Amino acid sequence: MISYKPFFETMSEKNITSYALFKKGFSKSTYYSIQKGNSVSTNTIDKLCRLLGCSVSDIMEYVDDNN
Repeated sequence: MISYKPFFETMSEKNITSYALFKKGFSKSTYYSIQKGNSVSTNTIDKLCRLLGCSVSDIMEYVDDNN
C-alpha cells in the first residue's frame, strides 16, 4: 500500500502548514483525501514536490501490508 506519512513529516520538517499549502493553491479536498490515505494522481504528487521543493520519496512510500 502507499503511505503518505513522508508527506506530513516533510511538511513538519519544512515548517509548512496545511494553511500555507492552501494559500499556494493546493486543494483542501485533495489534502484531506491524502490525510485519509486515498490515492491521488501523479499530477498531484508533482504539484506537491514543486510546492515543497522535495522529491517523490518525501511525499509517499510503499509499505508492504502483507506482514
